[in-house]
Amino acid sequence: MYNSAMMNCYIYFAVIVCGASVLAIEILGTRLIGPFYGVSLYLWSALIGVTLAALSAGYAIGGRLADRGPKLGRFSLLIGLSGLWISANPWLRPPVLAATETVGLRAAVLITAIALFFPPLALLGMISPYAIRLKAAHLDEVGRTAGNLYALSTVASVVAAVGTGFFLIPNMGVSALTFLIGILLIVTAILGFAIGRKRPAATAALLAAVIIAACGFLAAPAENTDPDGGLLALHNSGYAEIRVVDLDGRRFMLIDGGSHTIVDAETFEAASPHVNVLDIPRFFFDKPGAMLLIGLGGGSVVKHYALEDWAVSAVEIDPAVTRIAYEYFGLQSSEAAVFHADGRRFLIDHGETYDIIILDAFGSSSIPFHLVTKESFGLIKSRLRPDGLVAVNVEAVGWNDAIVRSLAATLETQFAHVCALPIAEPPNQLGNVILLASDRELELADEPPVPRDRFSAEYDRAHAWDNRFEADVSGGAPVRTDEYNPVDIWAERINLVSRTILHEYFGSHGMAW
Repeated sequence: MYNSAMMNCYIYFAVIVCGASVLAIEILGTRLIGPFYGVSLYLWSALIGVTLAALSAGYAIGGRLADRGPKLGRFSLLIGLSGLWISANPWLRPPVLAATETVGLRAAVLITAIALFFPPLALLGMISPYAIRLKAAHLDEVGRTAGNLYALSTVASVVAAVGTGFFLIPNMGVSALTFLIGILLIVTAILGFAIGRKRPAATAALLAAVIIAACGFLAAPAENTDPDGGLLALHNSGYAEIRVVDLDGRRFMLIDGGSHTIVDAETFEAASPHVNVLDIPRFFFDKPGAMLLIGLGGGSVVKHYALEDWAVSAVEIDPAVTRIAYEYFGLQSSEAAVFHADGRRFLIDHGETYDIIILDAFGSSSIPFHLVTKESFGLIKSRLRPDGLVAVNVEAVGWNDAIVRSLAATLETQFAHVCALPIAEPPNQLGNVILLASDRELELADEPPVPRDRFSAEYDRAHAWDNRFEADVSGGAPVRTDEYNPVDIWAERINLVSRTILHEYFGSHGMAW
């Protein structure tokens, strides 16, 4: 016979651990899959859908198992198996990601989420109905028992959700935390076997699993930097996974696996054509003025404007990005006043006006939808001085991509003149497009300097300006609003093309993430 009081305490403890693990695993999923496919609406939808489906299956199967005869050993075994699967995820992830890359973004994130998370979450879903059957000694106690156990599980999930996102991922890293959850579940299972004093072979096997998982936990720092291999920095902030990579003489800032800044590794000179094209707005002014940049990245745009004596303010939501820009990309504190806030929130809270406002906060997998709406552009206009100008940098597949036309249509609701500066060559390829908008005429007093050669800042600017065009907003170019803004649909398509190119480039050099 089990010690009833001890078993009751154990059941409560197990339900708390399992409930906390469910939400921790779901949030960890964004960091296990996101750096490869991007943290998009589709990834979150896949993770939430897989979690709910797995729990539903677990509830149904767990209830039936419990009705066959509630046994503490079987209950503990379910917990232990879930811990083993979670501990194996850091090793399972690379082959699963490789196998799903060719099936398209939506299918890939869904299949990957199922392979990595459905089995352990289904096992954890079995715990609550099984615990109710173990705990309820009499029929008239079932309702109260079920209520108490589900309440404990839910409260543990809430605490785990906040703790994982706010504290654990930024301070522990993804692999270490994954192993820790696995170890905690396996240890919880071993406690159950110890209390039941049965299944010594299973207990020994789980003890061995703890040792293996603990070794994996100790090996987790392999997730960290590898300067000899080109990985200079790897940081999991509260917002994203940030990597600094040196390759072929260039330095990359990768945010959730997407390229946000590329510079010369020695001089920090910008190697991204769109940075050079974003210089064009300052040629509309006779003398330096005030520029606000939303989206700091590695600071390349800041450096260009500061070099021309502009007063630069930059808004960056993630302090870790700012720190990395200072440490690895040559940004100097004297070049800009940096504020850590959401871009739109900053515009609401600060009444300063600027000659130029540049939106450069968009990545291939994550376009902050609230920055590209009619309401947001209206707010930006209110922070522009007379004859002020806004520049919006967006990645697109082709000059006339749907996202270019829609953003142009949205800008036209607030500004008299809008034009697009294309960068990609030829026009149907992946590349950046800079949208300029103002109530002034968009004509330069002087044409951009004649290019020195094909691979120069002068060429980038001249090419973009010479090929400027007004986007066709007639039909199929809906205005984006706070109420309706399915920008993620376009971002998915662009993200797939961008990630394919990035994976091929880094993979050809033996690098992956």
